[in-house]
Amino acid sequence: MNLSDLRKEYTRAELDIATVAGSPFDQFQQWFEEALACELNEPNAMVLATSTPEGRTSQRTVLLKSYDTQGFVFFTNYHSNKARQMDQNPHVSILFPWYGLERQVAIEGKAIRVSTGESMKYFLSRPHGSQLGAWVSHQSQVISSRGILEQKLAEMKQKFREGKVPFPDFWGGFRIIPTRIEFWQGRPNRLHDRILYRRNDESQAWQTERLAP
Repeated sequence: MNLSDLRKEYTRAELDIATVAGSPFDQFQQWFEEALACELNEPNAMVLATSTPEGRTSQRTVLLKSYDTQGFVFFTNYHSNKARQMDQNPHVSILFPWYGLERQVAIEGKAIRVSTGESMKYFLSRPHGSQLGAWVSHQSQVISSRGILEQKLAEMKQKFREGKVPFPDFWGGFRIIPTRIEFWQGRPNRLHDRILYRRNDESQAWQTERLAP
């Protein structure tokens, strides 16, 4: 197979700086609702890029669980590699790859831990199995086999069989506070539409710019 022959024209939609929402959060909500309406697979999946203080980068897919004008929130084990990296270097980026709509949303910002109360509220809303899973996995640590996970899960089921699963203090959320949000819409002839919302450092107001594809 010649990979250079893999080629597709993007013709579904267009994006005009004159008609986008004044707030990037309003524009995100509009696109997110359209992704939901089109029944894209995992529309809240986002690729999170983090790096160590020395600049070694890594990426993984996480799930967006809430968003508002303060930022974008997801949850994880605070002992995981990504959490340790964000604690050491809070500058991150996330990408929503909505290929079915020929769209991407790329966000740069700073990651901070959410409050314990916010983390606990979300944890208690999770399915019982997901709550147990948070206790089972020592995320990012090396294990010899999947059997260890299955054994640990059985132990947790037995341990918490008579009551609610308690909130683990090593687990919680991060909020990504954005400084740049780019909306990318595929267009014919690779002349894609790119609209960037950039937060002014002094006024904190959002400015919009069109970028060359």
